Amino acid sequence: MKSWALVVLLCLGYGLLTSSLQARPMWSNLILTHHWPSTFCSVQHCHSTFDYWTLHGLWPNLGQECNSSWHFNETLIQDLLPDMNKSWPDLKKPGSSKFWKYEWQKHGTCAAKAESLNSQHKYFDKALELYHKLDLDGVLKSVNIVPSETYYMFDHIEGSLINLYKVKPKIQCNFPEVSCFILNSSMYFGEIQTNYNKLKSFIALISHSKGENFQILGQIEICFNSDFQLDDCVHDETDTVTLTDFLNVKGTGFRVCDHSKPVYYPPLKGKPSM
Repeated sequence: MKSWALVVLLCLGYGLLTSSLQARPMWSNLILTHHWPSTFCSVQHCHSTFDYWTLHGLWPNLGQECNSSWHFNETLIQDLLPDMNKSWPDLKKPGSSKFWKYEWQKHGTCAAKAESLNSQHKYFDKALELYHKLDLDGVLKSVNIVPSETYYMFDHIEGSLINLYKVKPKIQCNFPEVSCFILNSSMYFGEIQTNYNKLKSFIALISHSKGENFQILGQIEICFNSDFQLDDCVHDETDTVTLTDFLNVKGTGFRVCDHSKPVYYPPLKGKPSM
């Protein structure tokens, strides 16, 4: 009798879970997110050799971790791996699939609500397709926006992208003058003490400021509707994207860039600016 009761309870629990998942609203937009390796690695103390914009992820505007039982399986995307390693690398550990696993579990399982993205192969393949279609790195170079020791005005960067893509992107920056400070010979990031060695390259980057109030270009999001047509990105000025995917430090992240501050687009360490 007890075993039957247990079966009934399990069935009821599964039914409630299924109905809860089905009740979640369908996403209406996808956010293709690019990050600039030099900025990322200045914070993360990694040594990137990538001198072009790489993929961070393809994110639905609604939902996170929509199906925890749908595990990432690298064997399902074997044919995509050469492009994944080049276009969507784990900047902290190139060649690792840990980053892709995280992106699939957090965002891919929600994107998969759409029939066009309802498998791991469809999801990763579509992200790569959109990434190559946009060619953000090439587009910026075409209007002479390249990594440089000379600062850019934010409106020049945003205006150039709007002119070329005909939609409004979301451009995010790091703000060194408010996010880092040194106290009693210990390095703090926000309010969390961390290892100085982990952030020493970022300190070197901050020293570049020449006394100016500036921001560092870090991430660019370009949005699509459910038919994969370009669309304006919707955001407010307080929007923040955290870096806790890669850091064991809370309170860090990119924020929407300040229109009034000059933008530093840092060259790859050891590579001369263009």
